[in-house]
Amino acid sequence: MSVDQIVTLSPTALEGSVPDPASYDDVSDGWIETEYRADFGNPAVEGGYWTGSAGSVAFESWPYTELCVVLRGRVAVEDASGARREFGAGESFVIPQGFKGVWHTLEETEKVFMGVQRAQ
Repeated sequence: MSVDQIVTLSPTALEGSVPDPASYDDVSDGWIETEYRADFGNPAVEGGYWTGSAGSVAFESWPYTELCVVLRGRVAVEDASGARREFGAGESFVIPQGFKGVWHTLEETEKVFMGVQRAQ
């Protein structure tokens, strides 16, 4: 193994893509996000760098257990009962696979993330 195998998670090191809004259960007007995904050589592992503007998306079932590290901005995660937690720059949190709720981007935000999908 060499240092050439180290993956840099940044918009300058990875190619960006905009996810299809149809992949979410509900999307607010004006929702804009860009993902800079890294290839980890394992289809059950996803991750990279993410940017988003104010808006929200709803999920019936979060696709993987995701570690989020907020670098800039502020987000909130709301569960199906309406309970809500907010996170800002410098904070980290984990969303479990299967979580049902809403992701709110409260202001322009940047995060790094790593998702691991378990067999269902």
